[in-house]
Amino acid sequence: MAKVQYYGTGRRKKSIARVRLVPGQGNITINGRDVEEYFNYETLRREVRRPLTLTETEGKFDVIAKVHGGGYTGQAGALRHGISRALLKADGEFRPTLKKIGFLTRDPRMKERKKYGLKKARRAPQFSKR
Repeated sequence: MAKVQYYGTGRRKKSIARVRLVPGQGNITINGRDVEEYFNYETLRREVRRPLTLTETEGKFDVIAKVHGGGYTGQAGALRHGISRALLKADGEFRPTLKKIGFLTRDPRMKERKKYGLKKARRAPQFSKR
């Protein structure tokens, strides 16, 4: 009995999410935990669910994801990207909807490297005349 599964990889900052969509009731499992338990903030939970609500497939697929690296905001963005890519494999007709909102584009913004002589990427040591 072969179950249909759709895969998608999402990335944001240092976070990488491997997402698997399986036909089901709409459960979202991240690293073996429920989305409610994994993300403390409602905004992040909403962010993860947005591709499903936009394509009106919220109760049709179960989302099983493994995510690592980065912080919780980056992980939520990576999950959103991964779910969007997996939905695209499930049905190609979602492409215009997801593309218009910008869910298929990988966010290129990264942390700027620290430069020598500075405390952070741009933060200089405090200046004093004397």
